[in-house]
Amino acid sequence: MMSLENIEDAILSLPSQEFERLRLWFFDLDYDRWDAQIEQDIAGGKLEAFAQEAIAEFETGHYREL
Repeated sequence: MMSLENIEDAILSLPSQEFERLRLWFFDLDYDRWDAQIEQDIAGGKLEAFAQEAIAEFETGHYREL
């Protein structure tokens, strides 16, 4: 297995076009993992308190249109 230092060195040696491909791939991976974590948190009820608070604020008129 490569060390982080080896990976960093390899990234720094990439040509611009390959670096751009890696950057886009990494962003997609990061977004996919974030989405999966949010879905897991929703399914586990971790965001329920925030949702209820937002609904209560809305119902009492404490909101503004964007």
